[in-house]
Amino acid sequence: MAKIQVTDLTFSYDGSADDVFGGVTFSIDTDWKLGLIGRNGKGKTTLLNLLMGRYEYRGSIKSGTRCDYFPYRLSGRDPDKNAIDLLEKWKPQVETWQVLIRMNELKMDPECLYRPFGSLSFGERTRVMLAVLFAAENEFLLIDEPTNHLDTQAREIVKEFLASKKGFILVSHDRDLLDGVCDHVLVLNRSTIEVQAGSFSTWWENKEKKDAFLQAENEKHLKEIGKLKAAADRSSRWADKNENTKIGFDPVQEHDRSISSRSFIGAKTKKMQARVKSYEQRIEREIEEKEGLLQDIERVCDLKIEPLRFHKEVLVSANDLSLRYADAGKELFSGLRFQVRRGERVILSGENGCGKSSILKAILSRADSGEQRTDPGLLVSGDLEVASGMIISYVSQDTSFLTGSLRDYCKERGLSESLFLAVLRRLDLGREQFVKNMEDFSEGQKKKVLIAASLITPAHLYIWDEPLNFIDVFSRMQIENLIMQFKPTMLLVEHDIRFREKVASEVVGVGRPGSRNE
Repeated sequence: MAKIQVTDLTFSYDGSADDVFGGVTFSIDTDWKLGLIGRNGKGKTTLLNLLMGRYEYRGSIKSGTRCDYFPYRLSGRDPDKNAIDLLEKWKPQVETWQVLIRMNELKMDPECLYRPFGSLSFGERTRVMLAVLFAAENEFLLIDEPTNHLDTQAREIVKEFLASKKGFILVSHDRDLLDGVCDHVLVLNRSTIEVQAGSFSTWWENKEKKDAFLQAENEKHLKEIGKLKAAADRSSRWADKNENTKIGFDPVQEHDRSISSRSFIGAKTKKMQARVKSYEQRIEREIEEKEGLLQDIERVCDLKIEPLRFHKEVLVSANDLSLRYADAGKELFSGLRFQVRRGERVILSGENGCGKSSILKAILSRADSGEQRTDPGLLVSGDLEVASGMIISYVSQDTSFLTGSLRDYCKERGLSESLFLAVLRRLDLGREQFVKNMEDFSEGQKKKVLIAASLITPAHLYIWDEPLNFIDVFSRMQIENLIMQFKPTMLLVEHDIRFREKVASEVVGVGRPGSRNE
């Protein structure tokens, strides 16, 4: 067992006024299975790169072991090379047989090593890289979001594989993966960093209890401060009123008072003023105790959506549906049946490449055209009926088209800029991002742009294609709460098991001849 000791770590990107990390100190063991948790933009990937020694920083990072990083970087013509030819670049110290052992554990065909890397599916690329990553020994491995774009089956394989290993940091927003794999968590809170034993769910349960206690303490301090301020104000007014009686008096109404009473009044006033000073000191102590209580509380703020109600009960209907691309030799799937009824949340499930996104494209094409036709390159067999006159709000997998400012994005799409920015703030996109161009956003921040735009678009049907890729855990919870509260009609492709279990009214299996609802 070795330790990685981070002491007084401070780092900021060139040109940025704010530190990503400021004076951070923590210690971790290199035989842990460590989950790294935090909001989008909190610095998870930055921390991994700092551990790899890729950036200059202030403070110290002491490690007695070598680190390696997933995913490996591709450059130039790398996608055209066979995977086996990339081993020398990625991990020159390992032999092919070591990689093949890990590939077997990841349930992979060795033939994948002898195909161009760019021709592999997302799941195959991920598993090849993980096989290479774990092929060597005595390394501490840094794994950055390995399950994005992976289907449910591939996620399960990766989860089982990682659960059998140790000595890594895993950045992931998949709660099921974190719970199934990790024995410790490293949490980038809003203002602090903490290390805790246990899974994500263990940490979250403890955090909810801690947050509830701190909020109760905060309320108690606020009440005490209010009482002290009222008492101080009352005593101050009494002292002022008493002091004003020292000079001048009415001999008729105050016949029992003489000039000698001034000293008595002065002493009484001084005592009242001392009491006011004591109240003020107690108020300062209460404020000091209150400060910092709520600095790390994660407020999963409620979002709003205004779905439109369509006059028909069934919005989309597929019967004995088959899809095939014109330049492909075989069908993506055949015999699929499902319906999307008003108020339902239907999730399409299946392996990568089975045709889930193609179904969404076919539906969108028919809805946009106002006719029962689709993209000429996508051949449809069977019945696919899409109700005419529907307004559809769509979130794409792809974020590469997001360029320019948020203001220009709103103008192009006719969105209310103030409402759009308000929703982004509730999704915890920092105000400092509002002045940046979207091409400089992280993938998680780009996804939040698409989701925010969809949320403020009143629609009969919301079609979201893998909306949660790169989205942090807390925002996922917000979106789940939103969907369960307003119950919009939705058709989604999403592989997050926890999300699917909570929001889906129906799950439809895609990709097998004669597929039926799961």
